[in-house]
Amino acid sequence: MLATFVDGTADFEGALARLEFRGESDFARVEPAVREILAAVRAEGDVAVQRYNERFGRRAPQLVVREYPGAAALGRLPADVRSAMELAASRVRAFHMHERDIGFRYDEAGITLGVRVLPVARAGVYAPGGKARYPSSVIMSAVPAHVAGVSEIILATPLAGDESDDTIYAAAHLSGVAAIVDAGGAQAIAGLAYGTASIPRVAKIVGPGNLYVACAKRLVFGAVDIDGIAGPSEIVVVADDEADPRLIAADLLSQAEHDEAAYPLLVCSSDLMAGAVRRELEVQLETLPKATIARAALANGAAFVAHSRDRMAAVADRLAGEHLALHVMDPDAMLANIPHAGAAFLGSMTPEAMGDYLAGPSHVLPTGGAVRFGSPLGVYDFVTRTSIIRYSAEALARHEHAVCAFARVEGLEAHARAVEARLPRVPRSSRG
Repeated sequence: MLATFVDGTADFEGALARLEFRGESDFARVEPAVREILAAVRAEGDVAVQRYNERFGRRAPQLVVREYPGAAALGRLPADVRSAMELAASRVRAFHMHERDIGFRYDEAGITLGVRVLPVARAGVYAPGGKARYPSSVIMSAVPAHVAGVSEIILATPLAGDESDDTIYAAAHLSGVAAIVDAGGAQAIAGLAYGTASIPRVAKIVGPGNLYVACAKRLVFGAVDIDGIAGPSEIVVVADDEADPRLIAADLLSQAEHDEAAYPLLVCSSDLMAGAVRRELEVQLETLPKATIARAALANGAAFVAHSRDRMAAVADRLAGEHLALHVMDPDAMLANIPHAGAAFLGSMTPEAMGDYLAGPSHVLPTGGAVRFGSPLGVYDFVTRTSIIRYSAEALARHEHAVCAFARVEGLEAHARAVEARLPRVPRSSRG
């Protein structure tokens, strides 16, 4: 159950400091095995991918499936599930349309400057296939890529080979996925990063996975871009004394049930609220199907009691949560004092689950405090930008002295001469 820490005590600061660094992953334990897999796939291609598929699950009958039964699978789904997935894809697409960037150009007295924005040619989306299947993650990862204009989206996920694949096929169909790689783990990441005879090499890999997947993404970065290193799911709930403990407990459990390693975190204004939430957690755990997983996750979490709104905001900001749920009066004012959060859920009527499925913004978010420097997955993750620079002769002459002075103070004579070579030959002494 959530341990409680009261502001002003040594235990409070110690627990807060420990949780600030929760994003540090123990890659040392798996890195040798992951490096072996990456090297094998790079050298042997499809053969190595299939060998590791067999070792960790099942051999894929067909490693890359381009003619997957997406539309048929969507039609086979129960009506309520089909409707929910179609609504989610529609809302995610509509939200991310607002992120499209067409670049810009402007003229400044003979100088043209600007930025050209183009989609990457090919993107890889990873979706886990172990403890659970997450068609929502396919939609949340692939739709922003499709909106960005990526011409070929490759989904990598270990298929089951039975009717449970229908939700994945349907999500891929709704998201514009061109092909499915029937592989998981580090071997799938290697295939996407390096390419094989069957698997096209991509420019960017996005999506969550286990420690082996996260380690593989870190190691292939440079050969390919990645969205980040995803860790366990987490939520920071900020609650004042007017909040409803029942709703707070429900939000904490919505993340706790994901994984034993998840982080349900509470920042509240009194011991009374912390106690009320603990009691509600016990009540709700009694009927929760994944109660064992959720109890293990609650042991990772903590309840921090801070006695002022400013202090509550400061604690939440240090925790820098993937999900931030504000169960407080005037949540907008509270959010203004919490710069670091992946997705903010404002008010008690906004459960985190809405963001997971169909509010609109991608639910692929930085974890482990990485929101201090990272952002939610979006269209901007699937484009490249090129700076545009053009000078007229007159504009070059105006800037000649400044550029040449800069070049020579840095000891780069050829830079200066490259400018001077383009201008009328005038003795340097006469240029002033």
